[in-house]
Amino acid sequence: MNILQKLVSRVGRLLPVYAVLYMFFLYLPILLIPLFSFNDSKVLGFPLTGFTTKWYVSLSGEAALFGALQNSLIVAVISAALATSLGTLIARALAKYRYPFRKTTQTIVMIPLVMPEIIIAISLLILFLGIGLGTSLFTVVLSHVLITIPFCVSIMGSAFGQFDNSLEEAAVDLGENSWGALRRVTLQVVAPGIISSFLISFTVSFDEFILAFFLSGNSPTLPIYIWSQVRFPAKLPNVIARFMARPFTISWN
Repeated sequence: MNILQKLVSRVGRLLPVYAVLYMFFLYLPILLIPLFSFNDSKVLGFPLTGFTTKWYVSLSGEAALFGALQNSLIVAVISAALATSLGTLIARALAKYRYPFRKTTQTIVMIPLVMPEIIIAISLLILFLGIGLGTSLFTVVLSHVLITIPFCVSIMGSAFGQFDNSLEEAAVDLGENSWGALRRVTLQVVAPGIISSFLISFTVSFDEFILAFFLSGNSPTLPIYIWSQVRFPAKLPNVIARFMARPFTISWN
């Protein structure tokens, strides 16, 4: 038994080393990507043929790139705001009230989190075309709200689960109405959860590809635009430069 305990203890000491090596192996290819954006050759590979910044210089003339970036920002901000608002209301109802089919409601809300996006995309495409809505950034926003609400409900459900309802009751006893207590007390306490929900929804929406591919129509988002350029090997260095410069173009635009 002592030998087994010593073996387990030694293995446990090696786990941090294993975790570091695993993360290094997982993210090493991502760390190498910036190098190719400075490569003078259009072929991605080692050794590098020379150092150049021409791929970044060419970004200034990419009007389609900035248009796709603007579309992604518009979709991400609107869908994150709507998903956070709806997710907060749903989580509040699930945490505070006990009503019939409460568990069923929670299950239905969380279904998009486990359903393959390709199925959701095709289903929404058929639905939108069937009702004559067509495909546009508006339909992309609706689809992104659908898939980001579960994230918001999960985060806000945890936030409301830790909220002390007596604080809200005390505000009402002091003369505040229900809406005022919610706005001045409850939302103030769970504000970190609201911010987290918005940021996660924004990130998921901004980088989402499958739904945007099916529903964006003639208004491509940034992932769609990058994918359309990756199909041409000669444009890969320029695409990498766009990817690396994306945070700077967001602030510049």
